[in-house]
Amino acid sequence: MFDAKWFFDLEKKIKDLGADSDAQSFDEIRDMLANPRRFTPDEFAEMCAYVILAGGFSQKTAKRIHKNIMEYIYINGANFDVIFQMFHNKNKVSAICKIWENRAEFCDGFYKCADDNARLKYLATLPHIGKITANHLARNLGVDVVKYDVWIRRLGAQYGGIRCTDELTDEIKTACDDMFAHLVRKTGLPRGYIDVVLWKALQIGLIKL
Repeated sequence: MFDAKWFFDLEKKIKDLGADSDAQSFDEIRDMLANPRRFTPDEFAEMCAYVILAGGFSQKTAKRIHKNIMEYIYINGANFDVIFQMFHNKNKVSAICKIWENRAEFCDGFYKCADDNARLKYLATLPHIGKITANHLARNLGVDVVKYDVWIRRLGAQYGGIRCTDELTDEIKTACDDMFAHLVRKTGLPRGYIDVVLWKALQIGLIKL
């Protein structure tokens, strides 16, 4: 484990299964992290909506719900009552509507941040975007960061030979960062891309912990 062959074998298996996607395909994520671009306010709000919906759902389900909601919003605007009939979660729907209605301001605020740490802190202040989700959103917006969710914490703990906990402790974060730095050296790929491949491999059972 944890060498280039292991990683590229995982990547191939995921692609062969047709499971290589998040909000974008693996290839799009890799290319965007290698060559970041500025998203429009509409695109920014769309990315926010996806990560808000993704929490607690499979990617397949999240992408279906997200597609339906965004198709409605682009034509009709962010009508809470209608969107709530499509997805019965008041907090998430309210957040999606608020972000859409203020998308120009929120998008501009993101790009005014001086560095990646400031961008992560800024994203975490948006409606229904916490610290872990901020990492997910930032990566989808082209920032080369990782999402320290439970799967990655467990794998990082195994790499570091330490016990995993439910919390992202400094020890576990360091182990995860060491794991990603090691795989960046071995593969030459952005750590944000390595993160999404490992997460998917863990989620569908290609990596057993």
